[in-house]
Amino acid sequence: MSQAAAGANAQPDTAREPDAPFRIRAARVIVTSPGRNFVTLKIETEQGIHGVGDATLNGRELAVAAYLNDHVIPVLIGRDARRIEDIWQYLYRGAYWRRGPVTMRAIAAVDVALWDLKAKALGAPLYDLLGGKSRNGVMVYGHANGADTAETLDAVGRYLDAGYKAVRAQSGVPGVKMAYGVGRGDLYYEPADASLPTETLWDTRAYMNFAPKLFEALRVRFGEGPRLLHDVHHRLTPIEAAQLGKRLEPYDLFWMEDATPAENQEAFRLIRQHTTTPLAVGEVFNTIWDAKDLIQNQLIDYIRTSVVGVGGITHLRRIADFAALWSVRTGSHGATDLSPVTMGAALHFDTWVPNFGIQEYMRHTPETDAVFPHAYTFADGLLHPGDAPGHGVDIDEALAAKYPYEPRQLPVARLTDGTMWNW
Repeated sequence: MSQAAAGANAQPDTAREPDAPFRIRAARVIVTSPGRNFVTLKIETEQGIHGVGDATLNGRELAVAAYLNDHVIPVLIGRDARRIEDIWQYLYRGAYWRRGPVTMRAIAAVDVALWDLKAKALGAPLYDLLGGKSRNGVMVYGHANGADTAETLDAVGRYLDAGYKAVRAQSGVPGVKMAYGVGRGDLYYEPADASLPTETLWDTRAYMNFAPKLFEALRVRFGEGPRLLHDVHHRLTPIEAAQLGKRLEPYDLFWMEDATPAENQEAFRLIRQHTTTPLAVGEVFNTIWDAKDLIQNQLIDYIRTSVVGVGGITHLRRIADFAALWSVRTGSHGATDLSPVTMGAALHFDTWVPNFGIQEYMRHTPETDAVFPHAYTFADGLLHPGDAPGHGVDIDEALAAKYPYEPRQLPVARLTDGTMWNW
């Protein structure tokens, strides 16, 4: 058959023949740095409705911006904005080199923007499209950081005074230069700090001896009431993580996060055998396959995948539903390396998801809040997504343009003998 005949007999691409009002007419990437870098995708329909999604990848923002501009936006134009599932499958299954942090954040930006757009078209808050509220507010935890135990205790106290019911506690470790978690502000911790990676040091033995003492001091001062969390940040081997979890048991942690690198999901079996401290992992995961064994073997208690990290709401729903079968609850990543757009979408997801656990909440700078006006609010230790149509977060493009991109990368870590380690 000739090419002309084949073209004449070809079936139309129904995904590209929507009713005119719902046809995607434009999409653009907005890179801005109001205190830190963010990548935002804005999608518009012929009807004039727009939706926004977050595509930020900490320290690699421009890689995702290029992926969107060069490979995603051209195939979106003309498609039916209502066909969220079909577009998700097109971008995921249609990419031979699929998965990975760049691809999945690009997909997440499209997915969240389409959910936002669809909810706006229907005049409903996003959680109503997901199935409605499962709770009246979303419990969040803040980050209490200090250079030493005394500073960390004071930081925890400030969060509790502000109404938080849960606090993550991190402290500098005596003798360890630039230990992970020592923030540069009271309400947020932003590690991406330079155009080239800062080198930090790590001493596992010093940390293992110090961490239990920190939480003993926290319980002595604040009692059994507060929910306390801690992030190991992938620094330990499985047997070291098991030892630390056991030593932390008397202090009743809400969870011990990222105890060891999770590329080897089976490693968590060894940790689980030796401690009852609840385990959380998953902020660096990109798909359900990164967590499948951890969940179905009940090797973790909380899955920390985020809206922006796993391809948006469409895929995060599947992870949460699968986790529910095994009594694993959600605890989505929510640091400042995701924009208020993801936070808004996450809160609508958290308001709906039946097996909710907790939501990380690191406050953004005033400049960021101004660039991304949002409907969500904090009260009595809970975040509320608001009832605005969509996910309730927008972007002020004129203001965003005043904050150009600034090259910043995450630090790296070395052991005291110079060996590269996990940051």
